[in-house]
Amino acid sequence: MTRGEPGEHQNNGGHGEDYGEREVRLRPPRNAVDGRAVGWWRTQLLITTAVPVLILAVLGALIGPARFWLLASGGAVAVLGLAATAGLPGWWFRVHRWEVTEDAVYIRTGAFWQEWRIAPMSRIQTVDTVRGPLEQTFKLATVTVTTASSKGALRIEGLDHALAAELAERLTAITRATPGDAT
Repeated sequence: MTRGEPGEHQNNGGHGEDYGEREVRLRPPRNAVDGRAVGWWRTQLLITTAVPVLILAVLGALIGPARFWLLASGGAVAVLGLAATAGLPGWWFRVHRWEVTEDAVYIRTGAFWQEWRIAPMSRIQTVDTVRGPLEQTFKLATVTVTTASSKGALRIEGLDHALAAELAERLTAITRATPGDAT
């Protein structure tokens, strides 16, 4: 079925009846994460890569008969980790988007499997900001929006810490003024 512009009345397949349906078109959320998120993601990937590489290197140094296989495995993990560190954060930056309107919170995340989530304001239960040690180093924060959804909370990662605080305040004010019981 072909759809028209928002607000146009739709036809039910040529039968002449007009149902007055409104089309809602999903568009990408407008806001990108902060540019510092790329460095934050790269650092996370480097740490995630360095830990098993160091363990394999130490084990390779200590266990003579398995030295070749342990060091080869460590080398392979290092190469894959460095390739991921070089490529994925830039891609994530291009894909991750978020937006807050008076009606809902919209997020799009994922690199290979993109996920779009929309949380109506009437379904929001809590709004939290989180700043782990690495996020604090990059002056970033994550806003977590908990909803009455079995899918779980929406997380807007990689926001400037001041913007995250303002966003949490704004979401709290909007949800307080929105009718509904968030269940």
